[in-house]
Amino acid sequence: MIKLIIGKKGSGKTKKLAELVNSTAETSLGNVVCIEKSDALTYSIKYKARLIDTDVYGIKSYDEYYGMLSGIKAGNHDITHIFGDATLRIGGRDYYELAAFLERLQKIEDVDFIFTVSCDESELPEKIFKIAEKI
Repeated sequence: MIKLIIGKKGSGKTKKLAELVNSTAETSLGNVVCIEKSDALTYSIKYKARLIDTDVYGIKSYDEYYGMLSGIKAGNHDITHIFGDATLRIGGRDYYELAAFLERLQKIEDVDFIFTVSCDESELPEKIFKIAEKI
């Protein structure tokens, strides 16, 4: 399942994501991962969730991001949730590439993906809402 937290910059997406990561990490029977660009969430995410900074690995496109996420899941089958902050800053602002990225993620089984997307909902192609649920 793929879910999106959509809103303009400053609308509270990252705070909501951090709250979801922390509450999920408390109740999940598996492992929870949070992906971010930079180290902005270091003090917001509790130790029970693994925090990964894409800048450390030079992730700069949706293809690279997909490779990272699929590799994380392949290396640890106990992961139940993967959260991603600053999705457009990591992969790029091409909304059709974002849709293709989300479509590819549907093939990864047994993990819920939750991403923040910093834009107005009306800017996104309709295809995205057939793939992902807005929360």
